[in-house]
Amino acid sequence: MKRVMMIAAVAATLVACGGGGGRPNFGDNEYPVVTVGTSNADMKSTFPATIKGVQDVEIRPKVQGFLVQINVKEGQAVSAGQTLFVIDNVTYQAQVRQAQAAVNTAQQQVNTAQLTYDNSTQLHANKVIGDYELQTSKNTLESAKAQLAQAQAALASAKEALSFCYVKSPANGVVGTLPFKKGALVSGSNSLTTVANISSMDVYFSITEKDAMILSQKGLNSLPAVKLQLADGSIYSHEGKVSRMSGVIDAATGSVQLIASFPNPEKQLKSGATGNVIIPRQNLSAIVIPQSCVLEVQNKKFVYLLGEGNKVKYTEIKVDPQNDGNNYVVTEGLKAGDKYVTHGVTKLKDDMEIVPITEERYQQKIDEQAKEMSSGEIIDAVKKATK
Repeated sequence: MKRVMMIAAVAATLVACGGGGGRPNFGDNEYPVVTVGTSNADMKSTFPATIKGVQDVEIRPKVQGFLVQINVKEGQAVSAGQTLFVIDNVTYQAQVRQAQAAVNTAQQQVNTAQLTYDNSTQLHANKVIGDYELQTSKNTLESAKAQLAQAQAALASAKEALSFCYVKSPANGVVGTLPFKKGALVSGSNSLTTVANISSMDVYFSITEKDAMILSQKGLNSLPAVKLQLADGSIYSHEGKVSRMSGVIDAATGSVQLIASFPNPEKQLKSGATGNVIIPRQNLSAIVIPQSCVLEVQNKKFVYLLGEGNKVKYTEIKVDPQNDGNNYVVTEGLKAGDKYVTHGVTKLKDDMEIVPITEERYQQKIDEQAKEMSSGEIIDAVKKATK
C-alpha cells in the first residue's frame, strides 16, 4: 500500500516536471500535443473604484460664533432637519428683539397715519379741507406702511440669522468626522462635518476612452450587473448597476468615469472607502489553454505549435489580461484546429522534430515510468519534489 502511494506521489511529481519545468525522461522524442478548440469562458474585467454616498453634504455654518452644543456623534444616523450644532446666539437674539421693537414702532406709526387719513377723507368730503391736505395725509400713510415693510424685512433677516445658529442636517444620512469641539470659534470657512446618505452608494471607476466609445454606442443598459470587491478582498453581497457615465474625458489620464449604484441596506459600505468594480463578461468562442504550456520572454508569451513534418514552431500569442491563475484566454496567435505542445516546452527548440502523442498516452507513460523506478529512486524523487 505504501509503495502504491509513493508511486502516485512520484507520478504527480513527473507530471509537474512535464510542465514549464521540463519533461520526464521517456528515452524518446515524444511530447503530448492537443488540438485547439473553442469553449465558453466566463471572464471579468476589474477596475479600481472609490465608494461614495449618494449624497455627501458638507456642513458649514452660515454665521460666525462659538460652538455651544454638539448634538451628534461620529457615525450617528440623522434625519433631515435634525439640529446637529448650536452656535452662540445671544447677539442674534438681541438683534431679533431690536428688529421686533422696530416693527412694533412702525406699526403704531401706520395706525396713527391711517386714522389721520380716514379723518382727512371725511373732512375733504365735507369740503372742510382741500385736495392738498388730503393728499398729504395719504402720502404720510404710504410712507408709514413702507417703513413698516422695511422693519418687517429687517426682522425676517434677524430671525434668519438667528436660525443659522442652529445648524441642521439637510438630508437623511450618517455623520462623518467632527473636527471641532465645544467652545471652538467657527465660521463659514470651516467644515463642521459631512452627512452622507448611505442608503445606497455610488461607486466611481474609470474606463479607457476606446471602451467608453464602444459603450456609448451600445448604451449603459448593455452592461450586466456588476460586483464590488471590498478592500479586504471579499465580494460585496449585493450586485450593482452602472447608471451614469461622465461626458468629459480626463485630459491627464485619457479615461472616462463611470458610476455604479449599489444598495446598502446593512450599511456595510462606507463613504470614502475603496475597492474594485468587477464587470463579468462571457466569451462564447474562447480559445483557452493552460498557463503551464506557455513560455514568457520579456513580457511576451509563446507556445510551440506542431507544423508540417511534426516540427514545432515557436509562436507568439496574445492573451486576455484577466485570467483565473491556471489558464489563459488567447486573443491572437492561435485558431481552432491548431496543435500545440502541452508539456516539456522548456526542452523544445524552434523547428525541432518531435513524436506527437496524446495527453492520455503521456499520462500512461508517466505511470509506467513511476512503476519501474526502484524504492531508492522513488525516495529521491519525492525528496526532490518536496525541497
